[in-house]
Amino acid sequence: MKKTVGKIFKYTLLAGICIVFFITVTFFILYFSASTKFDAEKITNSNLAVSLYDSQKRPLQNIYLHGDYVELECIPEITKSCFLSIEDKNFYTHNGLNFKRMISATLTNIKNFGFVEGASTISQQLIKNTHLTNEKTLKRKINEIKLTLAMEKVLTKDEIFEAYLNIIYFGDNCYGIQNASKHYFSKPASKLNLGESAMLAGIIKSPNKYHPVKNYQTCLNRRNLVLNELYEDKKISYDEYINVKKENTPLNINLQNKRSNAYEKSAIKEAEQILKMPEKQIAIGGYRIYTYSNREKQSALENSIDNQMQENCAMISIGAKTGQIEAYAEKSNISLINVKRQPASAIKPVLVYAPAINENIISPSTQILDENISINGYEPKNIGEKEHGFVDATYALAQSLNIPAVKILSYVGIQKAKRYVEAQDIEFDKSDNSLALALGGMTYGTTLMQLTNCYQTLANNGKFISAKFIEYIVDSNGKVIYKNSQNEKRIFRDDTAYLTTHMLHSSTTSGTSKRLSDLDFYVASKTGTSSISKQNIDAYNLSYTSEDVVGCWIGNLDNSATNIVGGGKPTAFVKSYLKSIYSENTPANFAMPSSIIEIDIDLKSLQNEHIVCKANNFLPERYRQKAIFSRFNQPKSNEMAQITIMPPKLSAKANNGVAEITFNAEYYCAYDLYVIIDGQEKYLKSLTNNNGYGKFICEMEPNKINSFYVIAKAKDYSSGEIYQSTKSNTVELLCN
Repeated sequence: MKKTVGKIFKYTLLAGICIVFFITVTFFILYFSASTKFDAEKITNSNLAVSLYDSQKRPLQNIYLHGDYVELECIPEITKSCFLSIEDKNFYTHNGLNFKRMISATLTNIKNFGFVEGASTISQQLIKNTHLTNEKTLKRKINEIKLTLAMEKVLTKDEIFEAYLNIIYFGDNCYGIQNASKHYFSKPASKLNLGESAMLAGIIKSPNKYHPVKNYQTCLNRRNLVLNELYEDKKISYDEYINVKKENTPLNINLQNKRSNAYEKSAIKEAEQILKMPEKQIAIGGYRIYTYSNREKQSALENSIDNQMQENCAMISIGAKTGQIEAYAEKSNISLINVKRQPASAIKPVLVYAPAINENIISPSTQILDENISINGYEPKNIGEKEHGFVDATYALAQSLNIPAVKILSYVGIQKAKRYVEAQDIEFDKSDNSLALALGGMTYGTTLMQLTNCYQTLANNGKFISAKFIEYIVDSNGKVIYKNSQNEKRIFRDDTAYLTTHMLHSSTTSGTSKRLSDLDFYVASKTGTSSISKQNIDAYNLSYTSEDVVGCWIGNLDNSATNIVGGGKPTAFVKSYLKSIYSENTPANFAMPSSIIEIDIDLKSLQNEHIVCKANNFLPERYRQKAIFSRFNQPKSNEMAQITIMPPKLSAKANNGVAEITFNAEYYCAYDLYVIIDGQEKYLKSLTNNNGYGKFICEMEPNKINSFYVIAKAKDYSSGEIYQSTKSNTVELLCN
């Protein structure tokens, strides 16, 4: 037994020695073969920026990564101590590397078969943020070590620390402590207090995880860890530690400042996904990003937002036929481009109505009974809890009635309807399987860009193009390394898109978007308002012309109540934008595709039986109404092709020289009354508007027999011919 244990120990020790030897040899080979050289200008240059261009290849406003520079001596001592205590306690005593932490991290990484712990000093972090990518490889780590040692020979500790504080990333596109202080607290770094300093020092480990707005409590927990480190390092007293820890650190974010550069920052986020590298590396690598930004539209969009309101707001404008994001603006304390919110009724056209039309389940004229319902326990309510009886689908959508939308979704099927929207890059949680989806009831919601992109499909004859900020990207040598393909994907038939657009135009003329009704060009529009406990939370307007699709969202990210509704400020902002961009040239109307037909429908069947029928040939004008349909889903005819025009059976009576002649009448017939006196026949009058009962009243010629008869007539509206019956029975009345 002892021999076996001894052998195991011997072989384990030998294996360990081999591993250490291999790592050591590999380290030195990579170390001395590393080609990356230290460049002091990358640290001292405060002009590092991502280069962006608009659709006319003109430079956009640069996004500087180093932010507003602040000298070390202007930063409070307690602020400096916060960063040193949490990030690198021995910064002023080591040579750039902390070997004890490196060995501990190496053992942890070996144990976990990966890079789970970094052990980077402030000096190493500075090198990583100015010279290297974020990839986790041994070669990059060795480059980092070599460059760090080189930097420590050139720059003083204060110079390194100063550069670090001016370069480090704090989230929300804030590089450097001066930018972060102005953004989160509306004050220069020189005015930071203990709580604010500790919060900023805590953010940098993971700016998204410890985001002060999105994850405030998590950020506070991290702040408290920084305070604890300060106390243990004897940089603050116990009373200071306790007093700050038990209090919140209030934020003071200037929303006005956050309106700027929204387009540029969103384009950079897209570039990060395309290039699979962080913003900092894009800037260092000298990549140039060419966007679809339209300066005139960008200016109009920004000017459309009311900066005085307290709520957050985002607006986006996408080319209807291209999917190109031409303008984007926001007013918020965080970037909104990827923020998901409940879409409310704004989801109805793309999740409910267009799929139902495409599946030939409804037409714009389809009658739906708007009444209280319960489907498996789900009882949707209209706004104001009012029901409207039978309404057509166009009215239901224009007025954003909830009950008809839920009914139609149940006809289509939840899974089938979801597939239409998923094909347009909107994701559902696996629990999103209830009819509440018809009203925007999603677990996580969707972004404004994704939602607006779905309306682009309707504006583009049913073809979806994934919306993009970036046209192409070139590297530092001028080589194009990415170009947007703009591939179209058929989602709906062209007749479906046209009919849905036609229905949404009714929203602008007489529905929830009627604020747009006085625009002198054709606009399709839909509003949406989400609420919690009858308090409004999110408000939307999505509108489009044949050229542009624009979306607006207003709300509070903390779900606090607002008195704004979709038909209010969002629609007003959209109207302001559309009026501005079409001040000189208005967009053309949508072209009717060949798959659309116009048919006369039978209003009598619609009103009495709530069924959409094609008008028969003999249906009078008063019972006919023109409506448009897909050729693939035409209404059936209310056939009367074999109709026989029968003469009526007359009854008559006389009273004081006045004749009263009555008969049963067909609604599709007109009736002519004739009289015969002394062998002379004469036409008297006609009756056209009847509802199954005919009645003539006329004065008789005195002292003579007045003989009356009636002829029934009907018009064939397909040929224009008039058909008539034979004479009715004759009724004779004597007027004394």
